[in-house]
Amino acid sequence: MREYLLTLCITAAVTYLLTGPVRKFAIVAGAMPEIRARDVHREPTPRLGGIAMFFGLCAGLLVADHLTNLSQVFENSNEPRALLSGAALIWLIGVLDDKFEIDALIKLGGQMIAAGVMVMQGLTILWLPIPGVGNVALTQWQGTLLTVALVVITINAVNFVDGLDGLAAGMVGIASAAFFLYAYRVWVSYGIEAAAPATLFAAILMGMCLGFLPHNMHPARIFMGDSGSMLIGLVLAAGAISITGQVDPDALKVFAHSEREAVHQTVPVYIPLLLPLTIIAIPAADLILAIVRRTWRGQSPFAADRGHLHHRLLEIGHSHSRAVMIMYFWSALIAFGTLAYSVNSASMWIVLSVVFLSAIGLVLLLLPRFTPRAPRWAEHFVPPRYRRRTVLTAPAVDEAPEQSAPAEEEQRTPVAAGVSGVNGATAIGPRSRFTR
Repeated sequence: MREYLLTLCITAAVTYLLTGPVRKFAIVAGAMPEIRARDVHREPTPRLGGIAMFFGLCAGLLVADHLTNLSQVFENSNEPRALLSGAALIWLIGVLDDKFEIDALIKLGGQMIAAGVMVMQGLTILWLPIPGVGNVALTQWQGTLLTVALVVITINAVNFVDGLDGLAAGMVGIASAAFFLYAYRVWVSYGIEAAAPATLFAAILMGMCLGFLPHNMHPARIFMGDSGSMLIGLVLAAGAISITGQVDPDALKVFAHSEREAVHQTVPVYIPLLLPLTIIAIPAADLILAIVRRTWRGQSPFAADRGHLHHRLLEIGHSHSRAVMIMYFWSALIAFGTLAYSVNSASMWIVLSVVFLSAIGLVLLLLPRFTPRAPRWAEHFVPPRYRRRTVLTAPAVDEAPEQSAPAEEEQRTPVAAGVSGVNGATAIGPRSRFTR
């Protein structure tokens, strides 16, 4: 565990430290697109944050290769090299798109090529655990097609959800945390060495997201762009492929009574990771809804619009930060709820807890305009948005009969006198910051 934590911290530190210089480079390179109709930010913001995330990935793999226990992952498996090859290719395509905005079909082709490169180096699905059947081996073509499909779906799911400050990095960070706990349990508790690469990928992915988040939280100073969203989507897919199609349930039946029981014990996470429907359930649902919505309108499935889940949260009255937190909440509930169920599927407390938290989430969705206010004695310790606002009212004219005529004329022409009101507040003076 200590080596995983060290790898995570190194990845996060490199990503965090490089994001500042990358931001300056993006500004100089002109990777600051104009505000589009579907955007929610108000000022041009540099992209190319994926550059820092990619070098964080490289640093994490380099450190892990020199650690005592994690170096065995590189010796016994070619999956880390396959991941790095596919990540480099998809990152290069993303950088070009962030700068020149290449065609969507070209990006889709690049995603398929990156997935094919990983398949050629051994990162592929070999078999599937199916409930009631057991372990089903796949042919080479079946494994290749399924692997490519999973990579493309995951990449686009993460790319589609990258629409608010800190949303994609936070949701993928939550997913990778749940994924790390599951993979680490399979490797350490069951002693299955095939789960080691997936555990390493999850730790590095957490570091990439945690290192980038401080720069990307609202208001964001830099966006990850397609170079970052496609990169973290590919890393998440690689971990899912590694543990879903590489770990043989035959090894788990030693800890169960039969292979069928072992499949039933692992299916709460195996099958969702394969599709995927729990670890990135919210992005996957957003992806499906976007394809159906755009196809129904006669548009291309890759045509951008403002119909994503996070856009709808803003439209019904949620603030930017609250919409992001709601998406975090549902992602964590689904991912960690499935993880807890895979550990002990017979416990009713887990099901009841998920139902209770789901009810809380629905209440939050139905109260978009509710803003908690701190008591007056605590207003100095909370952000300004949680403080009670005091409304300033302008004095009535008839309360000052002794006022001279020029002064009355100034009150009747506030623009000329430099008077402007915001929510009832007034600012008087020729150099007021409210006047133009």
